[in-house]
Amino acid sequence: MKPPVLFWALLLLLLATVPGPGPRPAAGAPGSCSQRCGDRDGSCSCHPTCSGLSSCCSDFRDFCLEISPYSGSMMGGKDFVVQHLNWFSPTEGVICRFKESIQTLGHVDSFGRVHCVSPLLYETGRIPFTLSLDNGRSFPRSGTWLAVHPNKVSETEKSELVNETRWQYYGTAGITGNLTVTWEPSALSTQSVIIELWGYEETGTPYSDKWVAKWSYLYPLATNIPNSGAFTFTPKPAPQNYQRWEVGALRIISSRYYAGEKDVHALWSNEHALAWHLGEDFQVDPEAWARAQCLAWEDLEDQLPNFLEEVPDCPCTLAQARADSGRFHTDYGCDIEHGSVCTYHPGAVHCVRSVQASPRYASGQQCCYTAAGTLLLTADSTGGSTPDRGHDWGAPPFRTPPRVPGLSHWLYDVVSFYHCCLWAPECSRYMRRRPSSDCRSYRPSRLASTFGDPHFVTFDGANFTFNGRGEYVLLEATLTNLRVHGRAQTRTTSEGAQDQGTGLMAVAVQEGNSDVVEVRLDGEVLQVLLNQEVLNFAEQSWMDLKGMFLSIAAQDSVSIMLSSGAGLEVLAQRPFLSVTVLLPEKFLTHTQGLLGTLNDDPTDDFTLRNGRVLPPKSTSRELFRFGADWAVENASSLLTYDSWFLVNNFLYQSKHDYTFQPLFAEETTPNPNQPEVAELCGDDHFCAFDVMATGSLSVGNGTLMAHQRHQHRMQSLRPVTSCGWLAPPLNGHKEGISYLAGSTVHFHCDSGYNLFGAEASTCQADGTWSRPSPMCQPARSHAVLLSIIFGGLAVVALVALVYVLLRRRKGNMASWGSQP
Repeated sequence: MKPPVLFWALLLLLLATVPGPGPRPAAGAPGSCSQRCGDRDGSCSCHPTCSGLSSCCSDFRDFCLEISPYSGSMMGGKDFVVQHLNWFSPTEGVICRFKESIQTLGHVDSFGRVHCVSPLLYETGRIPFTLSLDNGRSFPRSGTWLAVHPNKVSETEKSELVNETRWQYYGTAGITGNLTVTWEPSALSTQSVIIELWGYEETGTPYSDKWVAKWSYLYPLATNIPNSGAFTFTPKPAPQNYQRWEVGALRIISSRYYAGEKDVHALWSNEHALAWHLGEDFQVDPEAWARAQCLAWEDLEDQLPNFLEEVPDCPCTLAQARADSGRFHTDYGCDIEHGSVCTYHPGAVHCVRSVQASPRYASGQQCCYTAAGTLLLTADSTGGSTPDRGHDWGAPPFRTPPRVPGLSHWLYDVVSFYHCCLWAPECSRYMRRRPSSDCRSYRPSRLASTFGDPHFVTFDGANFTFNGRGEYVLLEATLTNLRVHGRAQTRTTSEGAQDQGTGLMAVAVQEGNSDVVEVRLDGEVLQVLLNQEVLNFAEQSWMDLKGMFLSIAAQDSVSIMLSSGAGLEVLAQRPFLSVTVLLPEKFLTHTQGLLGTLNDDPTDDFTLRNGRVLPPKSTSRELFRFGADWAVENASSLLTYDSWFLVNNFLYQSKHDYTFQPLFAEETTPNPNQPEVAELCGDDHFCAFDVMATGSLSVGNGTLMAHQRHQHRMQSLRPVTSCGWLAPPLNGHKEGISYLAGSTVHFHCDSGYNLFGAEASTCQADGTWSRPSPMCQPARSHAVLLSIIFGGLAVVALVALVYVLLRRRKGNMASWGSQP
């Protein structure tokens, strides 16, 4: 009998230690995190930094929630579990409230874990939510959900349209039969499912507060079918009242819900063109139907504002497009790093999109390039670059047209492409409304870098070494209130000794009232912090944040793209960070700090806070004083202090450590017994210096690689001259689609036409063509030419004969008149 007694005693003890329905801490109570998440005041902290400082309130994890998974499609239907919160007490109802207004029902499972379901949203980014365990009377617990673009969700979290192209061409010539959708059965804990069709539309007056985005449940494709992971059906034309929806997605839910029930655990398919559900008029003559839709779209475009005026020009070359990472980012639908599968852009190997939507119309730019690195234009190819009325990634504040991520783009740019180009031969109409931008007004971003022990290459090309220990202003730009701060620390060797050199271990950035993002090395681990909270990239490598986008690659490279077009690339070049900053040309004359004064004049890059300028040939000691002058002021620091080491060594100390004596370049002598240094570094003095300062060839190699990357990117961003598109002659064609300085375009006429003008034209260094486009005029047959020639000669001979006869007659008359 003793074992059962012991069992029940332990069970009672366990139940006594879990949260119960008894008195809760008062909201905002100083010893509790109830409704205080993010607050660091009081006797204990509810701020993300409290864990490292051991200052958290005892209930921090109960009220400041961690969830798993932490991300899902903005389409909603993702079930997530609250971590570290076990609830075995009775509950009146679990309600999850997103953005203070959107509520979904949660539940507590048999293990005491609290579940929520993400709602259907019309935006991406970090979405705050609160949790109620008393059916909505109070919401003391809070957390953050990451809503992502549907295309950035893993395939296991979606249902798959098998042969998606077939779905979107169904009903056109030769495309009939069955369609199949598949899914992962274990993703839905149910025996039977409902498969539904949902449609997306945007209604109301365009570009007004009455323009509304809406997902609508349309009808079920199947009900109460086994959760087998596959469903095959033969499409039938939808009823007339559903015909207006041309973009939609399938949703699969458990049969325990009613069809169309909102915000329940679900699997969505990709959004797609609903060719398979269109009416009989489409089935009978899809080309005529699509042509009519194309013409209607063309009429609508003529009534809408001209968004082309505010989208940026494309970079001239593929190298520029890939290097200008603050303003342009890879279009995942055509990525050279993943095999260049460019379905909608034949002839291209890589496309990029403008990172930020245009300010007024939320439009986007797309730029596609050939294998030769040439910008591909729609005037030359249907695979050319096309601007978008709706930016594919949406635009803050999202939620309303044309700012809804992915979906606005589908309505205004993708479905119309199907109508005009894929379902009907009217692509010229589409291309006239979506013409490619050439690059004549494109100006590459300006580049500055810091790396190694730390070495700096300024925007205007000056270079120097400043190996101070402390926190410093790398860049300030009053134009957009852009600030970049860095923390330099000494390297600790494997033996525990401190080097004479330092390197950047953390860098933080903010622009205006944007979020603050910090990238730092914590030992060997690269961490990214958002507003002083360490981010988790286990599920997503891309995040839409306030005032910026954030991307991480291979766990050692972070890209930060700001709303101004400025960008940061931070790379873990262990044991230090290397940092590259890109600024658009509009920042000219607006920068200061260690990365220099951007004004095309390197002689004033060493400008102190008080405006005094050090000469370009200043010694290392003089430049050390220049660097110290740009120490961060305590109240303005963007950096995080979430350990007692950081608090004691940086927060409560001078931002520049005047006691630290570094190694100065003029006072060092290369060791002749180290030929491997010369072999490694060659003529790179930054590399050689870092080997001497740290005694480590690996540190020197990291510096060498970072310096070479900077030089390569500088070469990629080199300005080039474009002469602009050159038209082929009417009734002819041309060879050559490159319009940059030195490129030559050759002209030819169609059969039956002769060329009048230059056979070729070359783009000159001044941005003009050497010859205008020629003309092609109808050719004449040899017989016709001979008849014209001989006819002309006959006329000339006849005129000459008449002239001779008249002269003779006049002479005879004169002789008659002289007789008596």
